[in-house]
Amino acid sequence: MKKIIVLLMVINLFAKCTANPSQLAIDITRLDYSAMLPLTIAGATVLPGRMPNTIGTPNTAICTCPAPPPLFLRIGIPVGFFNPDRMIDSVKDPYCFEGLGINMGIFTVQGAGVQSDDPQSGTHSFFQTHLVSFPVFQVLDLMTDFICLQSPVGVDVLYMTEIDPMWNSDALSALINPEGLLFGNPVTNLACMADSIAAQAYRPLDALFWCKGSWGNAYPLTGSVVSGNLVQSSASAAASLIYKLHRQLILWGQWGYAGLCTKYPLPIWQKSAYRLQLIAPVPNPFAITIGQTGLIWGAAKNIPFKGDNFSYFLFRKRDCCAF
Repeated sequence: MKKIIVLLMVINLFAKCTANPSQLAIDITRLDYSAMLPLTIAGATVLPGRMPNTIGTPNTAICTCPAPPPLFLRIGIPVGFFNPDRMIDSVKDPYCFEGLGINMGIFTVQGAGVQSDDPQSGTHSFFQTHLVSFPVFQVLDLMTDFICLQSPVGVDVLYMTEIDPMWNSDALSALINPEGLLFGNPVTNLACMADSIAAQAYRPLDALFWCKGSWGNAYPLTGSVVSGNLVQSSASAAASLIYKLHRQLILWGQWGYAGLCTKYPLPIWQKSAYRLQLIAPVPNPFAITIGQTGLIWGAAKNIPFKGDNFSYFLFRKRDCCAF
């Protein structure tokens, strides 16, 4: 028994996941609520936001949705905003749920964190990621009667890449994104310069779906990313998870006219429908768009003894027919 205890103590010396048990309270108090804006009602902007809504919103005074009998049809008003109901962990230490303040792992596996330096492609980093359901307003018990904020899932872990072989292998990931062979070349990478410039103005270009702005090429959809900035690399891994889950039809579209009444499959992501806010280990006061350079928001966000584990709040564009 003593040998087992000593062994666990030795293994724990290599574990750097120092998840904070009070992290959930920090998440709520540090959330950038302004990132939910702009708020649109019936196609008109009621509350403008710091970031523009480039994805658009239904421009109509009323909307109709199917309803159970005897009504069969309900009439409402289109409402649009960005809903903070998910979190994404990008962690060096597997099973480290930084956003929830939970450490489910006891040691770090080889291949996590910074992997290698390639003279041609730059510094490679590898992160495991988790998609966590965290409906803020449901947790706070606020506006629970508002249909656009109702969530069928409470606080829960929805996806873990530690058990996904396609996340850990560039070759296996080609099974779900074979088009990556067409977009992983210097010509398409040059096109990403336009997306990078647009992302700095909070206007990522959805047409360039193979780009992640200043974060590089979106392919392959794995935890391996190329960046000299580790904080920016963690955001890039979070973006890769978003695209990957769209491709696997786990994340669906819920904006535009088609999203007023229900969700719909969207295998090609729309970057402008998402915003990320670094919440741990050092919260960033403002959310960012996908592709915005870490030189703007990533300074002093990586505490050495925290173990290179990061967590992001995910704001998703939501259009719904409220009644």
